[in-house]
Amino acid sequence: MKKLLPVLAVILAGCAGGQDVSYRPTPQILPQNIQRIALRQPINKTQQFGLEDKLLLRVRDEFLRDGRYPVLPEASADGVVLITITRYILSPIQFDTNLIPTAYKLRVLVDLSFIDRSKNTALWEEPNLEGVLTYPAATLPGGRTEEQARELIWDTLARDIVRRVVQGFGSVTGQSLRRIQSDAPSTAPIVRPDQKLRPVNPNPY
Repeated sequence: MKKLLPVLAVILAGCAGGQDVSYRPTPQILPQNIQRIALRQPINKTQQFGLEDKLLLRVRDEFLRDGRYPVLPEASADGVVLITITRYILSPIQFDTNLIPTAYKLRVLVDLSFIDRSKNTALWEEPNLEGVLTYPAATLPGGRTEEQARELIWDTLARDIVRRVVQGFGSVTGQSLRRIQSDAPSTAPIVRPDQKLRPVNPNPY
C-alpha cells in the first residue's frame, strides 16, 4: 500500500492540474539570424506634427536600456522595426459647472511590424498597440498639459514595442479594431487648454 501512495499522488496531481487548462500560444521570438536591429523613422498618419520624432527617440532609448539587441543603422542591421502612428484621439471627459473641461483622455495607437532584411519579408505584425492616459486639466492642482500626457504615453508605447520585439507574440496585445471604433468619439471635438471652448454636451458618453 505504501508503494502505491507516490503513484496515486502523481495521478491526483495530474488530474488536478488538468482542470486548469488555458491556451498558451508558442512565443514567436526573433530567429537566430536576427542579432542587430534598426529603427526606421516612424510614419505619422495623424494631423499632429512631430509625434514620430518623439516616439522614435523614446523607443531607441528603451532598446538601449534593454540591451539585448544593439540598435544600428538599417544597412548594418539584420531586422528592421517599423512603426506607424495611426490615431491620436484627445477627448474632454469631465466638465465643471461652466462646461469647462476638467479632465481629458488621450489615446495614441500605433501599428508595429518587423522586417527580416535577409529575406526582405515581414516576420510579424502587431496592429493597434495603444497608449492611453486620463489626466486632470493643467489648470487644476496636479494637472497635466497635453504635452506632458504625451510624454507618459511615449514611455508606455516604447516599453510595449520593445517587449513585443524581444519577447515575441503574446507579450503585448493590440486593441481590436471594433473596440477602437466603438470607443472613439464620433462627434466630440478635440479640445486643448489653449483653445476657446464651444458649448458641448457635459456628458458626451
